[in-house]
Amino acid sequence: MSNTWHSPAKINLFLHINSKREDDYHNIQSIFQLLDYCDELNFDIRQDGVINRTSGNEDVPEDQDLIIKAAKALQSVTGTKLGADISVIKNIPTGGGLGGGSSNAATTLIALNQLWGTQYSEQQLSKIGLVLGADVPFFITGHSAWAEGVGEILTPITLPKHYFLVVSINQHISTKEIFSHKSLTTTPLIGKICDFSELINPHNDCLEAAIDLEDEILEVLTHLKSSENYLYQPRMTGTGSCVFVEFEYEKDALVALDNLPKHWSGFVALALNTSPKQ
Repeated sequence: MSNTWHSPAKINLFLHINSKREDDYHNIQSIFQLLDYCDELNFDIRQDGVINRTSGNEDVPEDQDLIIKAAKALQSVTGTKLGADISVIKNIPTGGGLGGGSSNAATTLIALNQLWGTQYSEQQLSKIGLVLGADVPFFITGHSAWAEGVGEILTPITLPKHYFLVVSINQHISTKEIFSHKSLTTTPLIGKICDFSELINPHNDCLEAAIDLEDEILEVLTHLKSSENYLYQPRMTGTGSCVFVEFEYEKDALVALDNLPKHWSGFVALALNTSPKQ
């Protein structure tokens, strides 16, 4: 039986790093906004227990692919005898702060939990997911959210259905390198969710470090400020390198996309409050 599932991107409307933890992770505060821009994962169930990547993600070694790691983790904890052939069509830029790998892992856990009939709860899947990556539980819950802790303490929120132009400089930035960078800033004052209803402080504490590694990010942010009718300031998502600007109307976002220099790639996406179904 073959099944195709949609695996959405996300952006951080802001990102504050409150403190470093003893486990070397960081406590953060952020708003995770889902987008209707997705990778596509296809699952063919096998009876022999083999988990096999048939196509996609060729630039990632199979033993490092979060899709394969997620499938094997669920198989291990549930004891199922079933396997899967898995293929992925990648649309979300990798290493850009859009959560594509974490989203793929979450989609794999959700899909195979259903297709294998293992009947794990969302909470159980999130526990598996957190070992794979801090953002995975967010994609499992599948709702735009106020995020705290390492990103796993989530409060669902409803956000405006605005349009986002997301721009990639086509460079991969290492999250580990960002968090150890001398230019990383922190926001020790912990905010309350109500403080961010109007994005009072839309700063990304990773921005200066990311610009130090890839100064082209600053060029994109400067260029996007020349767009017309945008809302708020252009921002960077996650640890970079993708940046975005928000619009109320799709037509304005598409004009800004048309005006993008050809050496950068971009797409326009609608904000989602819940993940797309299959």
